[in-house]
Amino acid sequence: MNDTPLTPPHDRQLEGWPDWSILVVDDEPGMLSFLVKTLAPRCHFVMNASTAEEGAQWLRGHHVDLIILDISLPGKNGVTWLKELREHGYTGEVILITAFADLDTAIEALRAGASDFILKPFRVPQILNAVKQCHERAQLRRENFVLRRAVAHSPGQGPGLIGASDRMQRLRDWIDRVAAVDSTVLLQGESGTGKELVARELHARSARATGPFVPVNCASVSPDLIESELFGHAKGAFTGAARARDGLFHYAQGGTLFLDEVAELPLSIQATLLRAIEDLKIRPVGSEQLVPLNLRVVAATNRQLQDEVAAGRFRKDLYFRLQVMDLALPALRDHKDDIPALVAHFNALLAPTLGVEPLQVSPEEMAFLQQYDWPGNVRELRNLIERSLILGSLNVSALYPGQPPASPRQVTDLHTLEKLHIQSVLDSVQGDKTRAAELLGVSRRTLERRVAEWGSA
Repeated sequence: MNDTPLTPPHDRQLEGWPDWSILVVDDEPGMLSFLVKTLAPRCHFVMNASTAEEGAQWLRGHHVDLIILDISLPGKNGVTWLKELREHGYTGEVILITAFADLDTAIEALRAGASDFILKPFRVPQILNAVKQCHERAQLRRENFVLRRAVAHSPGQGPGLIGASDRMQRLRDWIDRVAAVDSTVLLQGESGTGKELVARELHARSARATGPFVPVNCASVSPDLIESELFGHAKGAFTGAARARDGLFHYAQGGTLFLDEVAELPLSIQATLLRAIEDLKIRPVGSEQLVPLNLRVVAATNRQLQDEVAAGRFRKDLYFRLQVMDLALPALRDHKDDIPALVAHFNALLAPTLGVEPLQVSPEEMAFLQQYDWPGNVRELRNLIERSLILGSLNVSALYPGQPPASPRQVTDLHTLEKLHIQSVLDSVQGDKTRAAELLGVSRRTLERRVAEWGSA
């Protein structure tokens, strides 16, 4: 490797240009100087090297969004190095430049993973347009990914927090205070209390509102794949990794990463997550490259993390790092005054989607709904309204098939009503308690405890 010191990076930026780090690799001093002087005032961070080996040295210690790479280099040529970069997990943009090119060279460069190909000599507008186009492509890929994920994971409850009770007003006040800072937040509450909705509100009211909101359910990803899902991986990092892939931390850059069911993370991943939050850097699986982070982490769980720490299932240091700001979300049974507003909201939200007339709920039926304890919280209420819209009315005989006909006025025993509902759901899934718990919006442990209370476990 050449022992000549690398030129120090420039750290200036003109408004309107991408907040990018760029590495320029060219063995011609004049071209290297031209590119650095052109890009340094416009981009966040510009580094330069004269060989692939020097470029690799920069990459070992810095995150680089774009590489402008000459094909003809002493030692390892640009196309060969680009192929190696892609194989080892570099997913950033690469513009190849050369003074000697034909069609075969251009095709080889694009197959190696180049984003663009420019012939020397070129003028300032050409290279600036190429950089801007690379930035726009990268932004578009990221925005498309976030949009697809937002659609797939949308809670479907509409915007905003519903309800005017004291509990909900205190929750809104808390969100307003916490949204103004960038600290890590831990949301704790039973299943179905709206933790993702609160996380979205925190994001929407924060300075990061224009950035992406990326949700991930830690319980839904295989423990073998969760590290790659979060942090990304290099090509060949493990069996089946046929190509490099960015992780969810990457796609949340500039915005908020929401880690739902964080208590389900394996202890080994908890340690990696702790380092990422503390250092604000991640290392994709199988890669040597450290990627700096610019995001906020909001975590949520339906467990009591203090109990999980005491049981040795959750790291104490990660618990304290996550709960810089800690909020316990109220169960629906603790703010039943909001049930009429929630019923109206779900009625208005779901009826047009289902193509049916809005549900007419009588005062007696509303009083009936306000008696119920709602073990599945707001999610269970939403499911009930959706099912009632499909069936055309709110009545026990429709909601609890297989039970004697009854009406809300006839069922006055709250525990009997709850039992009817849970037994109905269990019957509908042939006794599968895991599936029934999902439909009810509660944990299997809660469901088994309720059934055990009836002496029929």
